[in-house]
Amino acid sequence: MIIAPHLCMPDADVYYYPNWLDLSIADDYLIQLKTNLAWSQDYIRIYGKDVKIPRLQCWMGDADAIYSYSGLTMQPHAWQAPVNQIKALCEEAANQSFNSVLANWYRDGADSMGMHSDDEPELGVQPVIASVTLGAERKFIFKHKHTGQKHELHLSHGSLLLMQGETQQHWQHGINKTKKAIGDRVNLTFRHIYNQA
Repeated sequence: MIIAPHLCMPDADVYYYPNWLDLSIADDYLIQLKTNLAWSQDYIRIYGKDVKIPRLQCWMGDADAIYSYSGLTMQPHAWQAPVNQIKALCEEAANQSFNSVLANWYRDGADSMGMHSDDEPELGVQPVIASVTLGAERKFIFKHKHTGQKHELHLSHGSLLLMQGETQQHWQHGINKTKKAIGDRVNLTFRHIYNQA
């Protein structure tokens, strides 16, 4: 059994498994996801302006797992077999059920994710987020909302990052652009959406 290192970050509960998937299995998943998911490039609202998201994404989940952030409301696509397989592995690792996943495809170093917290009301008070990386390694940045403290982590191919507890209340996270020549990366962030009705 692999013992996951617990990251030394105040006001957070974060674990990182760098070699969570066998590399050949991770390679196969990466090809399947890039080929089969319904990728799109949507717009979000930032400071009153509609801005094109700097990556491709696909929202997948149970029929009632509707997710909204930054002025964008996403209706879930139906689960696909490879994503379901990865979800089951994440649920075992996190001891948590997931009913949705946000897939992001970073095509090159120009694609990025702005600093944010996964703290929307439909995620609950202390959400568990299971983040799987497939493809090129990218630098993942944590920043404490109150102290400004930073923690950087290089997410490798086939890795799993678990964020839980009060992490989203106290920390933001994101991925910066880079001018370095770099391959593409698909990231799956599994979460549980609670019906707000």
